[in-house]
Amino acid sequence: MMSERRKARKDALEILYEREITKQPFGEIIKNRVIARGEEPSDFTIKLIYGVENHRQEIDDLISAHTDNWTLERMPIVDRNLIRIGLYEMLYEEDIPYSVSINEVVELAKIYGMEESSKFVNGILGRIAAKLKDSKRTS
Repeated sequence: MMSERRKARKDALEILYEREITKQPFGEIIKNRVIARGEEPSDFTIKLIYGVENHRQEIDDLISAHTDNWTLERMPIVDRNLIRIGLYEMLYEEDIPYSVSINEVVELAKIYGMEESSKFVNGILGRIAAKLKDSKRTS
């Protein structure tokens, strides 16, 4: 059985993906999901989607600074949004260790991404985590 937090991350991935494809507002996407599934998204799902959205520029700048020869637009939508979710957690959810955030999104990449997605997501988040840890030590 999937943990509540993993389900929340999966749901956040689906909502962020749908938003990118359809350009619909989150409220509309969520309303349609509630009608189709008969369940409200969890508080953690809501926190993730709006957290990613509200900090999108900072998160995307950080991703771009740590990718070699990969623009955000060139990344698969699933990978891009999993990295965004992981980074949001690493930057703004202090109660979640970096390793947990990385492991969770890597596991989702294995399920929802392409063959190399989990390695790609892990590599980028691992590089950023190392830099974030270094900056915390020196500050």
